[in-house]
Amino acid sequence: MADEKRRVLVGVGGGIAAYKVCEVVSTLAKSGIAVRVMVTEAAQQFVTPLTFATLSRDRAYTNQDFWQPEHGRPLHIDLGEWAEVFLMAPLTANTLAKLAWGAADNLLTNTVLASTCPILLAPAMNTDMWEQQVVQRNWQQVQSDPRYHSINPGEGLLACDRVGQGRMAEPAEILAHLHSLLYTGGRQDLAGKRLLISAGGTREHLDPVRFIGNPATGKMGLALAQAAVHRGAIVTLVQAAGGSIAGGEARSASSTPSNLHTISVVDAEAMRQAMVKHLPSHDWVVMAAAVGDVKPAHYSPEKLPKQAIPASLPLEPVPDIVAELGQLKHPHQRLIGFAAQTGEIVAPAWEKLQRKGLDAIVANPIDQPDSGFGSDQNQAVLLNAQGQRQDVPRCSKLELAHQILDFVQSNFG
Repeated sequence: MADEKRRVLVGVGGGIAAYKVCEVVSTLAKSGIAVRVMVTEAAQQFVTPLTFATLSRDRAYTNQDFWQPEHGRPLHIDLGEWAEVFLMAPLTANTLAKLAWGAADNLLTNTVLASTCPILLAPAMNTDMWEQQVVQRNWQQVQSDPRYHSINPGEGLLACDRVGQGRMAEPAEILAHLHSLLYTGGRQDLAGKRLLISAGGTREHLDPVRFIGNPATGKMGLALAQAAVHRGAIVTLVQAAGGSIAGGEARSASSTPSNLHTISVVDAEAMRQAMVKHLPSHDWVVMAAAVGDVKPAHYSPEKLPKQAIPASLPLEPVPDIVAELGQLKHPHQRLIGFAAQTGEIVAPAWEKLQRKGLDAIVANPIDQPDSGFGSDQNQAVLLNAQGQRQDVPRCSKLELAHQILDFVQSNFG
């Protein structure tokens, strides 16, 4: 995705959250994506056009440029046709109202009507403003238009010192959604699908402070959940304690997408219970979590003195979750597993797929640079039960997630 010169148009509204858009623009430009920025008059009170021009490595347009032709054409037409994806952030109550009613009285709103690409909306405003009935009505109205994709504001301390909902989404979340839109073109091809996804690494405790675990961070499972939600699916994410999702990626309940439900677990047994419980109500199940193979045979509810830890630690197996799910799933359901391997990755993955009754499996090397545990990138070989194979070269985990979803969708529908 980053190898091509993709095109993102950014419309910056008037609000203190405009400072967050600086990071979005800078990150996009550094990744090789072409970025053009429109700055409203109100937004210029917070961040100057020069700042955005510097960060984007391109011009930043203002309302004063509205009637100045760009390449001999009206600017709003040129920008609207140029954009692949259009971000509006922070989206103010005033601009939201204009979108809801199709008003066009400045460069930003005229460009909306002159474009046909997907538009990502990231609102930000005072809590009382956000909760006004008329604002919520406008918000619901724009979301009925399939062109608009949205990230609800989160809760927290606002610039007005109010604690409540109204904070604009963080740059990392906005960037993930933009990359999804660049990949999909805005299609909602998983609308109506229910996905159950596991993520992170399980921990099997010896006592309250010691455990047997693995290096899994949960990034791949989170990427799968994000990609599926961005494509319209309803997702239940079972997140193991070893994952990093509960850190920088966490959001308040009110700002979490309505089609994403997260369940936190620690060990393999808790994950097994959650996966088995929710299996019947889901269409696809993706076991991206790194589940441990063994656990201490005995657990101490109090921290063991160092001298009390046995030199030879008795172990016992943990539940084989994916094998149990393979036995329990119904014919209409699809079960996708992961095989993290060193050395030869395809043969062990194919054997695992057959032995555990999987419909597809993702074989990924963990001994290659910038791949596997903890990395923001990954590479994989995708296999299905019919013997079809797709090789995915190193890419972001979000892009790999989309390719996995495409693979399942094209083979199973």
